[in-house]
Amino acid sequence: MAITQAMCTSFKVALLNGEMDFSGDTSQTFKIALFTSSATLNAATTAYATTNEVANGNGYTTGGNTLTISAAPASSGTTAFLDFADTTWTDATITARGALIYKVGGTNPAVAVLDFGGDKISTAGDFTVQFPAADATNAIVRIATP
Repeated sequence: MAITQAMCTSFKVALLNGEMDFSGDTSQTFKIALFTSSATLNAATTAYATTNEVANGNGYTTGGNTLTISAAPASSGTTAFLDFADTTWTDATITARGALIYKVGGTNPAVAVLDFGGDKISTAGDFTVQFPAADATNAIVRIATP
């Protein structure tokens, strides 16, 4: 089992099909769910599923947190990007190895897999996913030409 950071291939297809809207369509909600080291998540992940998700309870709710877009889609040079606000589970006892960003509804299509590089732990404290700077080099969701 392994978690490999990637923008999901199915997400790229969904973008080309016009199925994802990050520019203010309030009917589209995006969430982030946390997963244990037993999970297998990578570019081939197509949808959110509860298999090997962090257990419900102790400050974590299955399905994860709703994300807020903090930087609307923008571009710099030949790269387009957007950013989410950091998200926190408060007073939580969590051990997570990675996360999945996904769109709520339908099949809950996957957007991106985050690899924390090892287990991250909170014990009756805050568990925060801090997103990188909203720019063409660092933003968590970015589309660039090679």
